[in-house]
Amino acid sequence: MVSLLTRMKESFKHSWNLFTDPSYFDTLHKNTNSWGNSFPSSRSRARFSNERSIISSIYTRLAIDVAAIDIRHVQLSEDGRYLRDRVSGLQNCLTVEANADQAGRHFRQDVAQTLFEEGVIAVVPVETDINPADSTSYIISTMRVGKVVDWYPQHVRVNLYDERNGQRKDIVVPKSYAAIVENPLYSVMNEPNSTLQRLIRKLNMLDSVDEQSSSGKLDMIIQLPYVIKSEARRQQAEQRRKDIEFQLKGSQYGIAYTDGTEKITQLNRPAENNLLGQIEYLTKLLYAQLGLTEEVMNGTADEKAMLNYFNRTIEPVIQAIAESMKRTFLTKTARTQGQSIMYFRDPFKLVPMEVIAEIADKFTRNEIASSNDIRQAIGWRPSTDPKSDQLVNSNMPQLGPSANGGSTDPSLEVDPNADPAAAGDAAIQSGLDDANNVIDSIFSTLGISDG
Repeated sequence: MVSLLTRMKESFKHSWNLFTDPSYFDTLHKNTNSWGNSFPSSRSRARFSNERSIISSIYTRLAIDVAAIDIRHVQLSEDGRYLRDRVSGLQNCLTVEANADQAGRHFRQDVAQTLFEEGVIAVVPVETDINPADSTSYIISTMRVGKVVDWYPQHVRVNLYDERNGQRKDIVVPKSYAAIVENPLYSVMNEPNSTLQRLIRKLNMLDSVDEQSSSGKLDMIIQLPYVIKSEARRQQAEQRRKDIEFQLKGSQYGIAYTDGTEKITQLNRPAENNLLGQIEYLTKLLYAQLGLTEEVMNGTADEKAMLNYFNRTIEPVIQAIAESMKRTFLTKTARTQGQSIMYFRDPFKLVPMEVIAEIADKFTRNEIASSNDIRQAIGWRPSTDPKSDQLVNSNMPQLGPSANGGSTDPSLEVDPNADPAAAGDAAIQSGLDDANNVIDSIFSTLGISDG
């Protein structure tokens, strides 16, 4: 364990940076083989271009929804309940600023986007207060998302962005230092023969067909009135072809003339193929396997559809990210002390206001949440009334001393030494007197005498 004095010296000198410690890399390169696989031992991945296809819109939609869920470094109670957020460098990276280029939400979106595109990623701390080789209890200052290039038994080679010179570098890091996250939807999105990869290939093929059909070629065959067997006839036919090309190119409207004995066959008719039908089928299949619908993509889905989408698609991804970070960035001692990394989704985002009012009434009436808890959930400032922080049903009178420190109505207090029968008669008589007073007041208002 690194001593406190050594740690203070390292912190005062400069924070440790992954790109500026050659001795650390020398040790890692000595412990790794000279070769590595370009894929995990249990996976085989292929990469296809999706820049011009609709796949990029699917990636973006999923990444935005994943980034909308907060990931926090929290403190748990002894029974595993959430108590509070911890103040730490990891918490700052996840919620405020991950590095010089990315805020917390942008960083989470980058994690999700790269995960969908690559299938496996590594979240690597770049700057820490001390060298991780000296102690596992280091404070993370900045972190970045990297692509896993090579796999070793205990290390990975990660393609990481160096913000000092703006270049991407391949760097070897231990698996215990980088949070390696695998896409839970790998078999659907990243396998070579997965539904998404097949759809990408079909879309690229359709783009190629469209480019060929719109390239401006006429694709004509000219049938000349003589047999082309000799070299002279071949030269004559070539000259005839060039004459027709010259006529079409020099004409404003693309008109040419031919001999009456010549015959022209046009070939650039629209080719009939089943690419479009296959693409539509694969798109529907991909949406079903990802838990997506057209309504989710265009923003018109109802609450039930969005709940199904979050439970089937978004929740497994955010859970995989949180678990990998918890496993890597929190030591066994920290987890024993109740530290954890959890994700939180706002349940009121998709709920209409009238439904929120009903939920608020049930939560406060059953003493599940206080008034200020509900006000905070809907974005209102908390009330300064002390009762707003108490779990009290305001629709019911509070009998006896309040357990939550609330006030008690003196008129409703019960004398424990009183006779129950006498107390019941007194309550009935009090009710009758109140009713008579109300009736007298009504008669007096109407000008009717009680006699």
